[in-house]
Amino acid sequence: MKFSLEEESVKKKLKIKVAVVGDGGVGKTSLIQKFTQGKFQTDYIKTIGAQLTHYETEIDGYKIELMFWDIAGQDDFHFLRPSFYKASKAVIIVYSLEENSLGERSFDNITSWYEDVKQYCGEIPVVVFANKVDLINEQTLDKAKIQNLVEERNFLGYYTTSAKTGQGLDHAFNALSKEIQR
Repeated sequence: MKFSLEEESVKKKLKIKVAVVGDGGVGKTSLIQKFTQGKFQTDYIKTIGAQLTHYETEIDGYKIELMFWDIAGQDDFHFLRPSFYKASKAVIIVYSLEENSLGERSFDNITSWYEDVKQYCGEIPVVVFANKVDLINEQTLDKAKIQNLVEERNFLGYYTTSAKTGQGLDHAFNALSKEIQR
């Protein structure tokens, strides 16, 4: 039996909703924009509620449409989160590597974000993006601290990223895509 070229080129398509969470100001929106559009905006604009971004890629013969739900990190929008989490198949928790109160607080809140997502989504794949690596001396980064948290919570892993320079973004998003495609 012969198949036409058109039939052979038909690929399986997966739509995957990915919740992107973390404290306000850690760079969630900037990470998504840099990865999907190659843009970086220097001015901070607070996300109101959630922002949806589509991105298509192909991995191992599958067309994958990632739908990033960039969920506002400010407590003002806490009441909206359960509806935004619904049907998520994976989550990215973003924290800031800045050596200031935002960085410390955002790291300390990783567990709270995880518990929040787990409450509404159950056990789904979780990765952590340690963002703003361009603002620190990477040689002095305490990788054991985040690695211990990743192992303790059974996250898929963590990636150091920079929305400004793009460092680590392709690797991080592609690794996540491959993992959730399985």
